[in-house]
Amino acid sequence: TAGERAVARLGPKKVKTQKGVVIYDKRVAPSLIGAFLGAISGPSVARGVSFLKDRLGEKVFAGGVNIVDDPFLEKALGCRNHDGEGLPVERKLLIEDGVLTRWLLNMSSARQLGLEPNGFASGGFGSIPGVGTSNVHIEAGEKSAEMLMKEAGKGLLVTDMFGPSINPNTGDYSVGVAGFWFEDGAVQYPVSEVTIAGDLPSMFARLVPASDLEFRGRRNAPSVMIEDMSIAGN
Repeated sequence: TAGERAVARLGPKKVKTQKGVVIYDKRVAPSLIGAFLGAISGPSVARGVSFLKDRLGEKVFAGGVNIVDDPFLEKALGCRNHDGEGLPVERKLLIEDGVLTRWLLNMSSARQLGLEPNGFASGGFGSIPGVGTSNVHIEAGEKSAEMLMKEAGKGLLVTDMFGPSINPNTGDYSVGVAGFWFEDGAVQYPVSEVTIAGDLPSMFARLVPASDLEFRGRRNAPSVMIEDMSIAGN
């Protein structure tokens, strides 16, 4: 598989700077989960350095999108019976039908925000507990990645990412990528030296998950499509 991917990437081209559809392959889509989890971290919210700090209980993702933290997922890497402060854990929806349901709280951030700790403390060695999750995934959508590509018509399929930059206060986002340009719903040629950019709040609102979810690590996502992204090339 690695060999096939390497051969497919031979002879990359550049693309013109434009606005367009970006599809994150399922191998790189979990990076968006990391950006989301950082924004709902209790300590970040308490310090006011989160672009989602005023959005609790509001629709952050498109309707139908669910993001789950499941500490009891069978054979998963992040399973646990309690959090880093000994509190019980359970399967929880962080995003339910697009709505942000909770912050990730340990005892100290819960006190700062006037809330109850909710089982998201992470254990520390020689330091106070931070916050962390167990096994997080974006639930699969109904359409395959190929169907999303066909509906989009043309755009950028991202398979590799290099050094994402995120402003935690505003959610401004940019990252160097490589992958493939597709037209008429089919891959045409490999591309490299491309930067994609947007702002995470509006990106989350436009995110459409595909049906190809696989569980490989502690954070998992299907391929996801986001329209109206800035694509910087030539």
